[in-house]
Amino acid sequence: MPRIRLKVKIGADDDNWLAGVSTDFSDAEFKILASQPTDDGVLEVVEVTTPDGDAIVRRFDDAPEVRSYEVLHSDEGMVLIQFVFPMPSSYEARRATGNLPRFPLTIQDGWLSGELLGSQEQLSEFTTGLAVADLPFEIISVTQSYDASGLLTERQREFITEAVERGYYDSPRGCTLVELADTFGINQSAASGVLHRGEGRIIKEFIS
Repeated sequence: MPRIRLKVKIGADDDNWLAGVSTDFSDAEFKILASQPTDDGVLEVVEVTTPDGDAIVRRFDDAPEVRSYEVLHSDEGMVLIQFVFPMPSSYEARRATGNLPRFPLTIQDGWLSGELLGSQEQLSEFTTGLAVADLPFEIISVTQSYDASGLLTERQREFITEAVERGYYDSPRGCTLVELADTFGINQSAASGVLHRGEGRIIKEFIS
């Protein structure tokens, strides 16, 4: 499944009140650790790395967008805040399309950085939506991951693992097909069939 890391320039509107705070405190890093819908709106836990923790907390005091908040921890360089704010209009839309980001998310000077995991179609729709909304964004990296646990049968996995460990795929080869077959107590033809079917699955998965 594709995984994309990107940065998005977000505006300081009702959906992104924290973006405006991050712009005012441009040297601070706001790390969103969790976000959860509640009966009162959305609850978020944010770790702010800043020497101006008291000033940050005062912004939560004065913000009409914040329904309630609690300082969970504070020291000279960091403040951890849990707060509740109204459900953004875009939140349910993101949930419906499956485009909720993976935490943590980082906001600094109005730029949100994070990771999305979804189908290629979902991620394409998301970046297209950013372009249509004229939101500047930068794709940092795109990687592909998948669950290979069901790719090979247990027998095929045993054979191919043994073949790799004994240098069957090295050049020159560290062992022969006959030697592999003897290891598993079968004839050369049967060993060849197991390897051929396993290799075929691996190649087809790679090409797809």
